[in-house]
Amino acid sequence: MTRRKTHSSTEKTRVVLETLKGELTINEIASKYDVHPNQIAKWKKTVIENLPELLKDKRKKDVRLKDIEKEKDAYLNKIGELTMDINWLKKKLGPYL
Repeated sequence: MTRRKTHSSTEKTRVVLETLKGELTINEIASKYDVHPNQIAKWKKTVIENLPELLKDKRKKDVRLKDIEKEKDAYLNKIGELTMDINWLKKKLGPYL
């Protein structure tokens, strides 16, 4: 049995970029880099599917994180208030429980 060949991420990137340029066919690129054409097609598909995520505006993500932090602080404040109320009620109603 032969071992599977592993490719580094830089090699994969180089192959996919050359495929996206369109100067050579996938079969020519496969021969050049000694990679199966189906593997190149899979790498290309993965890159194209993930490009929108890579190019997303990161500032909008920060805004969402700030909103989540504000909401978390509000919940923690409410929990603190309710804990104080419960402790006060336990203290006042202790003899009746």
